[in-house]
Formats: sequence, structure tokens, C-alpha cells
Amino acid sequence: MFEQYNLQLVLLSYIISAMGSYAALQLVTAIPAAATRVERRRAILLAGVVLGAGAIWSMHFVGMLAFNMGMTVSYDVLGTLASVLVAVVACTLGLAIVGTGEFNFDKLLPASVFMGAGVAGMHYSGMASMLMPAEIDYDLNILIISVLIAVVAACAALWMAFNMRGTLQKLGSALLMGVAVCGMHYTGMAAATYRMTGVMPEAGWAGALSGDYIEVFVGTIVVAIAVLTLGVMRWYRQRPLLAV
Repeated sequence: MFEQYNLQLVLLSYIISAMGSYAALQLVTAIPAAATRVERRRAILLAGVVLGAGAIWSMHFVGMLAFNMGMTVSYDVLGTLASVLVAVVACTLGLAIVGTGEFNFDKLLPASVFMGAGVAGMHYSGMASMLMPAEIDYDLNILIISVLIAVVAACAALWMAFNMRGTLQKLGSALLMGVAVCGMHYTGMAAATYRMTGVMPEAGWAGALSGDYIEVFVGTIVVAIAVLTLGVMRWYRQRPLLAV
């Protein structure tokens, strides 16, 4: 089977992940500074959305678009939306575990395992949403490695999010997080082999996204996350207590 990566899209996937990570790091600053429980929950949710949908899920699907298998591929709408939800929920709950009360390493390990498993779940649920005339088989050893990378990446992301305060520190952390997120994704892709069946599976009742539509969908998510992040950061800067 023909398999090839578009290097420009691979690079774009890294840039999206790094930029989304930097934006999430900026928003995480508001969590320990929150004056009330409601403000803390709001900050955790916003950071979780930006990290899950922006830095992780958007990177994942741009990386998927970068992979050319020489056959028609579309994506089940419900499965694709479910993968977004998995990423956002995993990141939000991971941030909630370590962001409630004083940060400590007793919270870091369970939060990392939960968040890493969620990120891996997002990746493989996104793969399962692919509609193509082929079936996917996975190398179990490489799959396990990809999950471990996701957990280690989650651990590093959570630690850096709550311990890096300077602009240069956040920038360096975001670049490193981008490498970790991409590493998990492309390791997961390397675990997959594709067996041609010649039969195109049917989409669910919500239909499928294919061709230009999936590109527009992913682009819309990326732009929406960017606008949300800029708007929230501007709002926080106008509030001394939650200044980022």
C-alpha cells in the first residue's frame, strides 16, 4: 500500500501543537490565581478546551491529513466529535486534579495517567472514525509505547503548566510539549498497518466528512480555539487578580 507524509502538514501539526500548548500555559496561570471556586472552575475548563482541542486534537487531525495512503478516506462525524470530546474531557479533568488546592506530586501521577490515557483514547478513537476500504491492525508493542509517551507527555505538560511562569520558560515549555504531543501521535500512527478489504464502511446516522470538508472542519476548530484564547487572555489581562 502507498503511504507517504506531507512534510509541510507534519510541520504545521507541530506548530499548531506548540502554539496551542503556549496558549494553554498562559490560561493555566489563572487557575491558582482564581479568587473563587467558580473562577477556578472556569479557568480550568477554558485551559482544558484550549489544550485538548487546540494543542492535541487539532494537531492530531492535521497529522492525519498529512498521511496519504493512496486511497479515499473520510471520517465519521460522530466518531470525530467524540474524539474531540475525549481530548477536552481528559485535559480538563487532568488540570482539575492538580489545579485544586496546592500543587504536589501526589496529584501529578494520577492526573498524568488519566490525562495520558485520555489523549491516547482520543488518538485511537480518531483513528477508528476513519472510513476507508481497509481495516487497521495495530502492533501491540508500539501501541503501548505510544500510550506511555502520552502519559509522560501529560506529566511534563501538567508540571510545566503549574511551575513555569516566565514568558521564555512558557515558550520553551510549549516547544517541548509540541514535540511530546507529536511524538505520541506519530508513534501511534507507526503502530498501525492497513489491510485492504475493498469495502467502504457506512457512516453513522450523522454522516461523514471527506475531502475539503474535513479540512474546513479542522481549520474551523483551529481558528475558533485561537479566537477563544485571544479573547479570554485579553479579558484576564483586564482583571488584576487573574492577570496572565
